[in-house]
Amino acid sequence: MTAIVESDHPARYWHAVADGRLQCDLCPRECRLRDGQRGFCFVRRRLGDQLVLTTYGRSSGFCLDPIEKKPLAHFFPGTSVLSFGTAGCNLGCKFCQNWDISKARETDRLTDQAGPEAIAAAAQVSGARSVAFTYNDPVIFTEYAIDVAQACRAVGLASVAVTAGYVNPEGRHDLFAAMDAANVDLKGFTDDFYRKVTGARLGPVLDTLRYLHHETDVWLEITTLLIPGHNDSDAELHAMFAWVREELGPDVPHHVTAFHPDWRMRDVPPTPRATLDRARGIGLEEGLHFVYTGNVVNPTGETTACASCGATLIARDWYTIRSYRLTADGCCPDCGTRLPGRFEAHAGEFGPRRVPVRIGGHT
Repeated sequence: MTAIVESDHPARYWHAVADGRLQCDLCPRECRLRDGQRGFCFVRRRLGDQLVLTTYGRSSGFCLDPIEKKPLAHFFPGTSVLSFGTAGCNLGCKFCQNWDISKARETDRLTDQAGPEAIAAAAQVSGARSVAFTYNDPVIFTEYAIDVAQACRAVGLASVAVTAGYVNPEGRHDLFAAMDAANVDLKGFTDDFYRKVTGARLGPVLDTLRYLHHETDVWLEITTLLIPGHNDSDAELHAMFAWVREELGPDVPHHVTAFHPDWRMRDVPPTPRATLDRARGIGLEEGLHFVYTGNVVNPTGETTACASCGATLIARDWYTIRSYRLTADGCCPDCGTRLPGRFEAHAGEFGPRRVPVRIGGHT
């Protein structure tokens, strides 16, 4: 039997199957493991008669980021968020832009050690309004993410999941019960794209989006990275935005962001600015109220306008808030329409900085 080490933490969401293997029930992959084997995500492992999470309490690093970088446009604009991830991922995206973390197969990349209370305390000291589970997908470290989120909630901090939403119902319920906001990557809108480019399926992601919007109080925003020639056709964009409007309503913000060549798609050109503008136009044409562009400098595509009267409410320029025109209760000062989201009387002033933060021990 393989020995348990300090960073191994008992995992939830598994059961034994008839052939002696243990099935991980956290995500739709439902990996079946013999002793010593790891799941597709690499970080969930069978040790003897149990499953463990091998990265509990260990991170690839902590940074203060602008909340707009997650991206979240309607969640405490201008504030800072303490961001961190671990290693591994339960998707196999060929275009992954955090591949050095999400594709990591060596836990020696995890150089920072920090328990939940230490992370919450560090976020408080740094002036962060929230903590984000990002860089790789928090689904695969659900137990750790939940414990951190609960520690943050106890001291008045919000928690944000940046996720592909590829998770089964039980884990989905538990993870998002601890979250205050989520940005879900809707990576494309065909099952063919998901199978060939991400190694996953579209259906479970749509289920997560429906669940978040209809069954939780989690503030939801969506991001789609547009990859030239792969998921950026007019037909696919019309279908995706129409689905969002019909299933989730017009007020869920949708970010269309620019791809740059990386990982196993280095032969694909970067997304032109014109593609983002075209996609944003299609989203607005389909009836969505808030469609933003990202990964390019585009003040027009970053501006939040009132859905009723068209007045500019929040003007941004590359993660910097240039103007913030909301009443104390989050309404348009011109017509009184409430802006959907989570807002405070004044915007934060963190700006576009990225500040590394050291927490806990160094391995």
